[in-house]
Amino acid sequence: MKAIVAVDKNWAIGCKGQLLDHIPEDLKYFKTMTFEKVVVMGRETFESLPGRKPLKDRINIVLTTRKDFSETDVVVCHSSDELFEKLNSYPKEDIFIIGGEAVYTQLLPFCTEAYITKINKEYEADKYFPNLDRNESWEQVSSSEAHYHNDIEFFFTKYINKEVRG
Repeated sequence: MKAIVAVDKNWAIGCKGQLLDHIPEDLKYFKTMTFEKVVVMGRETFESLPGRKPLKDRINIVLTTRKDFSETDVVVCHSSDELFEKLNSYPKEDIFIIGGEAVYTQLLPFCTEAYITKINKEYEADKYFPNLDRNESWEQVSSSEAHYHNDIEFFFTKYINKEVRG
């Protein structure tokens, strides 16, 4: 299982149900990494998707405690036990955790890798990703050269979880 996310300098990931910024190259990277894979998200993340539609060409799994939540074209799981049972049907390397904050926090300990787009800017935010630079279990193993969108500098990085092996 892997995590994929874009964070600012403070490891913020969102504000008021929205991404911090729309960086076309990062969105393309996300699409490429998750294409024809399994994406796991919370209900609020699902509801924030364009048109509240599942991500195309991916298996969309929504983890929610809301028993009344149902949606066509997505797999709904109401507990981590149910989620892990469902995930056993897929190759571990094809599973991506895509948010939000509570789902990342809950599932990050089970991830072997994290693909973090680091945006060299601070945003107003109310949702955060755990700071992997301060977590001894995680090690950054790669970083791209600087990329730019307008005045925003960002990097594609990869971390590995030293305590979890795929």
